Amino acid sequence: MASPLVAQYDAVAHALAPMKITGIETVYWNSRDDAPFWPHWTWVKIETDAGISGIGETYPRNPVEAAMIHSTASSLIGSDPRDIERIWASLYRSFDFQVIGGAEIRALSAIDLALWDILGKSLNAPVYRLIGGRSNPRVRLYNTCFPWKYDFNTEPEKIMRELIETRGIRGIKIWPFDGAAARNQNEFITWTDIDQALVPVKKLRDAFGSEIEIAIELHSQWNLPAAIRIAHALEPYHPMWLEDALMPGNFKQYHELAAATSAPLIAGERMAGKLQFEQLFESRTVKFAEFDVTWCGGLTEARKIAAMADAMQLPIAPHTAGGPLLFYATTHLSTAEPNVWIQESCQRFYEHDWPLMLENPIAPQDGHITMTDDPGFGMKIKPEIWNHPKSIHQVTRKPGARFKRGDQTDTGGTKN
Repeated sequence: MASPLVAQYDAVAHALAPMKITGIETVYWNSRDDAPFWPHWTWVKIETDAGISGIGETYPRNPVEAAMIHSTASSLIGSDPRDIERIWASLYRSFDFQVIGGAEIRALSAIDLALWDILGKSLNAPVYRLIGGRSNPRVRLYNTCFPWKYDFNTEPEKIMRELIETRGIRGIKIWPFDGAAARNQNEFITWTDIDQALVPVKKLRDAFGSEIEIAIELHSQWNLPAAIRIAHALEPYHPMWLEDALMPGNFKQYHELAAATSAPLIAGERMAGKLQFEQLFESRTVKFAEFDVTWCGGLTEARKIAAMADAMQLPIAPHTAGGPLLFYATTHLSTAEPNVWIQESCQRFYEHDWPLMLENPIAPQDGHITMTDDPGFGMKIKPEIWNHPKSIHQVTRKPGARFKRGDQTDTGGTKN
């Protein structure tokens, strides 16, 4: 029997008049240097004849992704945006003829997120309520050290101490081996390289002992012998995980790496769709499932990947080092899912970028993030940011329809 809350949402849904998609707009910036909030994503806004719009997001190949989104617009115009599963499946099958992945799956991810945003707004409910409710009223966070106040290679303890004292965050992700990968063209790593890369890891353990988690990002830079050498060197420091040590898709090699080290592995950030994740999970290599909702196929596919991981007794640790909607949408998912280990966050974003861009920026407290009850994903973009002078807009809409762009109204067919 449905709960009273679900029954209430169902009643509201049935009471709503039919809804159709009337237009799609994309917004992006050519360069991160075009604005002080470091833009590197594409936003998509889907408008409806009910006056409700939803926002989606993907990154980082902005012109290509925007073009891909508009190439699908004719199939979306006139559809009911609440038919999310059917739209997802139809687009995926269409894209599969072009070899699914890349810009296609990122465009699908952005469209899917916008549809969920519309659904939540149409029911006056936060998305997490529509996908299961509050499994986790507070979601535990770690920090990824994008450039901000200190260099993690030289002063990681300052980053960690500030986060503990101001945000209660006790997890940190660094990538000290990337310099060696660049110097050695990804071909080998020497013991001198390893000694140098271990310096920030040792500083963190010496300063904080077992009070913190240390995640090591390897950016898929290494071959198998180098990855094994790195893993063995890191074992005494008890990392939370080694992330993306090898190129994605090398499941047998990942299995060999997992067998060679006691350090837990995580992978999946750059993988797309449940079919790839099925192969990853079947390889029995990772201890955590990582995905990016703006890359893997949106919230629709991320939910299925999380459920597959749960069936394998694996916790999820979602990736959020992108635009702001990625963090908002992921937090809705993490709030609802029952198998969450931890979620990524970036100090620079919530302390600097988001307050410049959003009307309602959220930020960690006591090492956690809590999602608001605003309808949809709840992210509200400032009008002046949507209409930023260096932003690039393209609009596709139903002939004769009027389409709102920020505080302006456009008419016609397609606008660049």
